[in-house]
Amino acid sequence: MTARTYGTVSSERQKQMSGLEFVQGLADGTLPLNTIAKTLGYDVVEAESGRVVITLTPTDAHLNPAGTVHGGLTATLLDSSMGLAVQSMLDKGISQTTLEFKISLLRPITPETGQIRVEGKVLNCGRRVGTADGRVTDAKGRLLAHGTTTCLIFPA
Repeated sequence: MTARTYGTVSSERQKQMSGLEFVQGLADGTLPLNTIAKTLGYDVVEAESGRVVITLTPTDAHLNPAGTVHGGLTATLLDSSMGLAVQSMLDKGISQTTLEFKISLLRPITPETGQIRVEGKVLNCGRRVGTADGRVTDAKGRLLAHGTTTCLIFPA
């Protein structure tokens, strides 16, 4: 794997790649991850057509006042994995953005939880709208949270 870098990929460069090429570049390190990934400490580790996996090991930096991982972190991870899963289905010159998403937080996440895995999978990808679902699990395979998204698909 190439050393991880952070930043943005120019829109011109993105237009030259299919969505799958783009997302695979994030996963294999040939493209920079977005800076929020650096801020939060997550990594895109797997990418295939219609499926993306992100991992993160929660730390004290992710806690809310109650002492558990903030739900906003879980929402960000689900939004990222589901949106990238939709992106992986798109042709060159086509992009997507989240229209709406919903999550359900089932179990508390703490630093003691250890590494969490967030998997986004496409449910349907049409010309104008894509939908996906996502699951957050711990190392024991327990479901911690899940969500769904609807993404708008448009020319980049």
